[in-house]
Amino acid sequence: MDDLEQPTYQHILVDITDRIAHVVMNIPSKRNALSISHMEELTRCFQSIGENKDIAVVILRGNGPSFCAGHDLQELAGKTTKFYSKVFDVCTKMMETIQNIPQPVIAQVQGTATAAGCQLVASCDLAVADENAKFATPGVSIGLFCSTPMVAVSRNMHRKKMMEMLLTGDPISAEEAQLCGLVNRVVSSEEIETETRSLAIRICNHSVFTIGIGKKAFYQQLDMAQEQAYVYAGEVMVTNAIHFDAQEGICAFLEKRKPEWQN
Repeated sequence: MDDLEQPTYQHILVDITDRIAHVVMNIPSKRNALSISHMEELTRCFQSIGENKDIAVVILRGNGPSFCAGHDLQELAGKTTKFYSKVFDVCTKMMETIQNIPQPVIAQVQGTATAAGCQLVASCDLAVADENAKFATPGVSIGLFCSTPMVAVSRNMHRKKMMEMLLTGDPISAEEAQLCGLVNRVVSSEEIETETRSLAIRICNHSVFTIGIGKKAFYQQLDMAQEQAYVYAGEVMVTNAIHFDAQEGICAFLEKRKPEWQN
């Protein structure tokens, strides 16, 4: 049994089946709010997954009525500058870890995803939402603008809609989130688990090495000027092309057979 399957976490559940890691935020009484200890566990979990070559893809979801309610406000009340710096540093490390591991991470969103919870959805590589899901960056309503959630969410969504969410605190529907680019698809609550798993299985069919090198390259080139991005992407393709899995994939296509990935 993999180490990740052991009951070593207080706030999350982890199961690995058929090369898919299921990570479940398990604090339904607090709508899976992100305390420091919760975020540190998620970071540690994703780091372990990133080092496990037997895992091809990750599904992240929350137990209970919400995906994630954002930061734990009880933990934020009346603290020092040093404490707040730690909270947001820990949060940033968690979000960046999700994007830095080679495996794609799919958010399975049921219920609400607010503030840092919405940031968490945006930080995942893909997202499948329940048709009744809601997304919001409502910090302005409590006098704490959603500045760090804004970083991830604004890199997924249309600018004007993002500003409306930030300035009003009003939630948007799953359908609006899909139209604005925050989620990939919207399905019924009865279908969401099956649809998310189906997406994960399709990713599992491909080379883990190829997926990992492609995911890293995607995020690296986003903020580059086009000329620089082409130079970088060309170098990545050369590295990819000489790898066994690329040569196996090309030969399998030409020979009309299924490739046998070495990963």
